[in-house]
Amino acid sequence: MSYVAESFDEEVVRLLKQGGVGFMPSDTIYGLSGRALDKQPVNKLHALKDRQTHKPFIILISDLKMLDLLSIAREEVRAVKKYWPGPVTLICLAPSSPAWLHQGLGTLAVRMPANQNLLNLINQVGPLISTSANLHGQSPASDMAKAQAIFGDKLDFYVDMGEIDGPPSTIVKLDNGKLQVVRSGAARIS
Repeated sequence: MSYVAESFDEEVVRLLKQGGVGFMPSDTIYGLSGRALDKQPVNKLHALKDRQTHKPFIILISDLKMLDLLSIAREEVRAVKKYWPGPVTLICLAPSSPAWLHQGLGTLAVRMPANQNLLNLINQVGPLISTSANLHGQSPASDMAKAQAIFGDKLDFYVDMGEIDGPPSTIVKLDNGKLQVVRSGAARIS
């Protein structure tokens, strides 16, 4: 039976540290998350979502020091620092990061969310992978009941904070020193 919480409590922290995966809010939408630096939850989420393994997940960080853990040069994020914390995800070069994260692409998509409770959780457990709470090709779950109908007890925990039905993060990449929008979302890029 999956653990259910209304916040990022001590049990959620414990489950994440032990390699668990769960349904939880980010600063934009609900997602499925697990520790990024642990291969087991990354592989489990690929299998649960029936997602192509060559497509990496977004990684949530709580401060720029975490870029070092992911083998991303801090200069890579200079162009998005004015948008962080916030709903902007940057695709960065990271060929030295763990292969289970970059899936052979040599890049990672990284974001510093604008949710203090989530940032506190990331400080406790390390960078988190985040992906929409759905099976590949379907609409994301906007509340716990919808997520439970999809994933049931296959997830270790659910953090229920009511319905969240906003746009996902905006995904950008650098192109000749300028930000290029890859996916439009919650943030406008100027």
